[in-house]
Amino acid sequence: MHTVQVALADRSYPIYIGAGLLARGKLLAQHLPQDRVALITDTTVAALYLDRVADALGAAGVSVTKVVVPTGEQHKDWHNLNTVFDTLLANHCERKTTLVALGGGVIGDLAGFAAATYLRGVPFIQLPTTLLAQVDSSVGGKTAINHPRGKNMIGAFWQPKLVLADTDTLRTLPDRELSAGMAEVIKYGLIRDLPFLEWLEANMEGLMARNGDLLAHAIDRSCANKAEVVAADEFETAKDGGRALLNLGHTFGHAIETGMGYGQWLHGEGVAAGTVMAAELSHRLGWLSAADVGRVRALLQRAGLPVIGPDLGAARYLELMSHDKKVIAGSMRLVLLKTLGVAVTIADVPQQEIIAAIESCCRG
Repeated sequence: MHTVQVALADRSYPIYIGAGLLARGKLLAQHLPQDRVALITDTTVAALYLDRVADALGAAGVSVTKVVVPTGEQHKDWHNLNTVFDTLLANHCERKTTLVALGGGVIGDLAGFAAATYLRGVPFIQLPTTLLAQVDSSVGGKTAINHPRGKNMIGAFWQPKLVLADTDTLRTLPDRELSAGMAEVIKYGLIRDLPFLEWLEANMEGLMARNGDLLAHAIDRSCANKAEVVAADEFETAKDGGRALLNLGHTFGHAIETGMGYGQWLHGEGVAAGTVMAAELSHRLGWLSAADVGRVRALLQRAGLPVIGPDLGAARYLELMSHDKKVIAGSMRLVLLKTLGVAVTIADVPQQEIIAAIESCCRG
C-alpha cells in the first residue's frame, strides 16, 4: 500500500493506494468518529462491491446504512441528492455519522455534497472505484451536482477524511471508463510534470492492458501532483493559476458534456477533446508547435480517447463556456499550455482564435 498525504493543516488526510483495500474494514474504521456510516453507491457498483465493503465494515463493528442511486452523470441532480437526504433522515443519521462514497466521480460528487450540507456538515470518506475518481475527483474536496445550464454549478468545497483507492476495482472497469480516467492522468503530465508525460508516452500500451504495477504508479504520481496543487491553493483563489490549472481541457469539455446531454459523453472523453482544443489554441497563440499538438493528440488517441469534438457550433460552445466557474467579471479564463509540462490561465483570448480552435478540432 502506498500513501500520499494531502497537507491541509488540521484537515490533512491520507490517500491509500493499493490492491484489496476495500476488504480492510479495520483500516476504514480507524478513521470514523463513531461506529456508524451511510454507504452511498450506484446500481452498477452496488452489484460489484457494496456487500464486500458493508461486510468488511460490519466485521470491524461498524453499522452500515446503505443508499443506492441510479448510475450515470444524468442522475447527479437534486432528485438523487434528496434521495440521499431522505435515507439519512429516515435512519436518524447524526453529525458524527460518516458518509462513505463508493463509486466513481458521480457518486463522489453527490455524496460529498450531501456530506457538506447534511446537518451543516458531516464527515466524509471517498472509496473511488474508477480510474478517473482515483486520480482526480476523489482528491481535493470539490463536490457538486449538475444544473441543466452547466456541469457542477451547485456544490461546495468539503474535504474527505480519507481516500482509499483499491486498484483491484480497475479490473471490472469497462474499457471506455478506463480510457476516460486516463485523460485526467495525461493532464497532470501536460500541466506540470513533463517527466511523467514522457513516462506515459513510454508506457501507455501497458497501462491500457491494465498492468497493475504501471497503473499503481500512474495513480500514485497523479495523486501526488494533485495533492501538491490542492495544498497550495485549496479554494482555487491563486492569481497565478494555482488549482485552476487542473482544469486544462475542462472549459471546452464541460461544454461538450452539457451540450450533448449529461451521460452521452463521459467526463474524461469531454476533457480529452477539450484538451486538444486547448492545445490547438495554445498553438494559435504561438506557444506550442504543431508537433507539440500532434504529440498531445497522439497520446490521447493511444489511450482510446476522442480527439475530435462534437459539432455543436462555435456559438453554442461559447454560450456554454460562458457559464464556466473560472469566469471573473464576465471574462472567460482558459487554461492553456505555454509548453508541454507548463500550463497558465489566461483571460481575454481573442474570440476569433477560440472559434478557430473549436472549429478546427470539430472538423478533424
